[in-house]
Amino acid sequence: MIEFKHKLPSMHIDGKTNGTYNNYEMVVPCVLTTTDTRLGEFLHGLHNVIEDDRSLVFIDGRVLAVCKNWIRDHVHVMKGFKHWEYDIRSFLDFIIETQREDGCYYELIKQMDDLHWQFVDEDCRVLYPDDNVALVRLELEADIEYLVVEGAMQVYRATGDFDWLMRVLPNLERGIAYITSDKKRWSSEYGLVIRPHTIDTWDFVDTPTSGSDRRIHEKEPMSIMHGDNSGVYQAMCQLAWINEKAGNPKKAAMWLSRAETLRNNMIRHLWNGRFFVHQKPINHDGIDGKEDIRLSLSNSYDMNRGVTTHAQSCAIIEEYLSRRETTSAFAEWFSIDPPYEPSFHKHSAGTYVNGGISPFTAGELARAAFENGYEDYAWDILCRFNALMERDGTVYFLYSTDGQRALGGGPSAWGAAAFMNAVDEGLAGIVDCDSLYREIRFSPRFPVTHYKELRYITGYECSHTFVDVRWTLSEEGMRYDLYAKEAVIHAHILLPKGKTCSAVIVDGQPAEFTLERIRDSVYVNFEAEGKRQIIMELYFSSEPYGG
Repeated sequence: MIEFKHKLPSMHIDGKTNGTYNNYEMVVPCVLTTTDTRLGEFLHGLHNVIEDDRSLVFIDGRVLAVCKNWIRDHVHVMKGFKHWEYDIRSFLDFIIETQREDGCYYELIKQMDDLHWQFVDEDCRVLYPDDNVALVRLELEADIEYLVVEGAMQVYRATGDFDWLMRVLPNLERGIAYITSDKKRWSSEYGLVIRPHTIDTWDFVDTPTSGSDRRIHEKEPMSIMHGDNSGVYQAMCQLAWINEKAGNPKKAAMWLSRAETLRNNMIRHLWNGRFFVHQKPINHDGIDGKEDIRLSLSNSYDMNRGVTTHAQSCAIIEEYLSRRETTSAFAEWFSIDPPYEPSFHKHSAGTYVNGGISPFTAGELARAAFENGYEDYAWDILCRFNALMERDGTVYFLYSTDGQRALGGGPSAWGAAAFMNAVDEGLAGIVDCDSLYREIRFSPRFPVTHYKELRYITGYECSHTFVDVRWTLSEEGMRYDLYAKEAVIHAHILLPKGKTCSAVIVDGQPAEFTLERIRDSVYVNFEAEGKRQIIMELYFSSEPYGG
């Protein structure tokens, strides 16, 4: 039997400091190791950056917990704060309850003297003068409806409240129906979501007036942006999952069919063989003729939304690796590359989202790399960004291309949450397939690190649900002890390089398993089920894997 040598948490092991004085690293998610505190302090630092962006909004007699007060940012950051936030529903509930009859959602709440409400017409704003705030939809945005679906799924996972999910399901479906039918939002010719020609998912176009005008005008130059469509694809798949669980198989099949049609349209019109082109102009000639070679940040999201095949994900990752070798920037985590020259709107090349270096791109890229057989590259991204964070003591929204300056303009929590998710679902490989971790896809990739023994804890504080994993690596094999509530485990466990597996023992009994190669990586696949503790031992074979 493979045994653990050390107990965690501890402060000192073998003469090395491996824990902080008061266990500051013990938040969720957290990691404790026998070697050092770096990865634990990395997660703790990400937690603090996210928590620092939390605030309250007082509107119409309600108090909303927000991170930030834009539902887009809030949902992206849910990848982090879902683990510890107790008021996880209030902002999303408000956005859902104020949905327009046509299915459109508002997206942000701002002070009335901020004037965002004047950037749009009356149908895209609601004023609350007693609270001095306005609820606004920046009309040119095309990502809100799918993000509300994503947010609802995050709430369900953390709370397990399926009754609530069923109550909001008609709103979620109406939102996706709106974004895929309204003439300002949808191209029936291409079968894809459209938007004015912005930089990726951002909220301004390349005109002098766009700083204070976020409307969609008659004869507006419209384009197709891949990230809007991968988001809608994911939302359709999520709506299918909800309907299947609710006992509505016909509606589930309808959403899956629509999702597949949309995906096929994306590949037909946006895929260039290496990645998704930035914007496809549909009623204009574009800006500079470089859209086919322009790599934009949503490519990193596309892979994690399930719209790409493994081969397509590999092609996108290889594109980032290739540009890493040729770029003059300090990292390949572009907001967009190449940027618009000499500027886009008021943002010169290499500034803001016109070429700034993006932590949220990096986090999503690492998550996808872990999933597609580029584990070393994923770990390298985590280590490089951790070094950057240690240097600065925090996370910035964007970085200058030389890496020496912070570029503002958005929430640092967005990138921090993307990295936290890359660690939680990528490196630790704990993916909640339903809610409250009742069904887990368990894909730990700890052998890619320099650690030999560690403890990883994740969960949802709002429902007092936690998963506690203890791992050790020895010459004869690996052992994982997984502590959780009653759970079905779909194990997909990375072996160390050069190793294959001769036996899997689950709770003392031999288990059937298969080996799977993903590029140069070998995984052990098996099923397990338990109530409190599941002990999984994987024994190495001296025979090389030939699959």
